[in-house]
Amino acid sequence: MTVTILIVDDHIAIRRGVRAILEGRGGFEVAAEAGNGAKAIDLAARHKPDVAVIDYSLPAMNGSQLTRRLREASPRTEVLVYTMHESDALVRDVLGAGARGYLLKSDADQHLIAAVEALAHQQPYFTGRVNETLLAHYLAHRGESSQLDALTCREREVVQLIAEGNSSKQVSAALAISLKTVETHRASAMHKLGLETTAALVRYAVRNKLVEP
Repeated sequence: MTVTILIVDDHIAIRRGVRAILEGRGGFEVAAEAGNGAKAIDLAARHKPDVAVIDYSLPAMNGSQLTRRLREASPRTEVLVYTMHESDALVRDVLGAGARGYLLKSDADQHLIAAVEALAHQQPYFTGRVNETLLAHYLAHRGESSQLDALTCREREVVQLIAEGNSSKQVSAALAISLKTVETHRASAMHKLGLETTAALVRYAVRNKLVEP
């Protein structure tokens, strides 16, 4: 059976490298590529790939946010998040979003094929020094909600864009929503997170890997 794959990364050179590795293995077919989250969601809904390989650090919509949206658009698609960074907080975030795989970019040459094969068979796959205790604890408490889980996808998008240094007006233009709607989402997110200032919101976003420091 051919495994169909969606690759999502905003760097075309990296997408080409990932494609080359995957297409060098028989039985894999790269059905589509995307350079941003919005296009990725559209392609996932259209192609229903078996596996989506997505970069965590995407503009406007990070890997965990995109994972949630992809799972909504194509529930049967398994998500492999790959990143340059390694942290317990990031692992918790992608697991909570519904990803089944976590791959460090430095491990891609050795592990990408095995990771996609595992996800294609509905098996999880993690590389790097992922804390096994953390993973076991999280899997045992999947039903427990977190502050981040309380945010809607739109609230997460607004928080990420603000934390990246965008003004409310720029966020409004980027997401094609009104300035008042941006302020409403920001206020709601800050209330849910128990934060009182924009500076605190930025620190929270960096600490929880919604944006890169």
